[in-house]
Amino acid sequence: MSSADEVDRIVEDWSRERPDVDFAPMHVLSRVGRLSRHLDRARRQAFAASGLEPWEFDVLAALRRAGAPYQLSPKALLQQTLVSSGTMTNRIDRLVERRLVERRTDPHDGRGVLVVMTGRGTEAVDDAISELLAGEAELLEGLSKGDQERLAGLLRKLSLDFDELPAE
Repeated sequence: MSSADEVDRIVEDWSRERPDVDFAPMHVLSRVGRLSRHLDRARRQAFAASGLEPWEFDVLAALRRAGAPYQLSPKALLQQTLVSSGTMTNRIDRLVERRLVERRTDPHDGRGVLVVMTGRGTEAVDDAISELLAGEAELLEGLSKGDQERLAGLLRKLSLDFDELPAE
């Protein structure tokens, strides 16, 4: 076995104190939790370097992934960002104030609205994703490409059932 980490020490201590309990899940999920905190830090740094809040990145990234002309309906944004209608309205209002998006009438439905990313928004989200990927690559630099692919496959397998759960 490779070097022990903090999770190994925690599990060892718990196992000593509670030998009647199987702590095997902690070997995986405590590490996932700890890695999640490192990823959150990398994300905050990447978004701050680009002048964005995490929620702003989420909305702008959804628009960017939609492809040119980088526009979606508020309903499509709701589905991609998993927030309530009221929260999305507030977020769009704030992004409009920062001139990162505009609201436009849907040309195919005069009653509908489209949220369209501005050039300023595109620049901000492109900068943020570049910063984010650099930070994420740094987090994974201890793993070979093959190990990264195996880990991604295992995490995909684990998360498939969770992807089917309704958002809260």
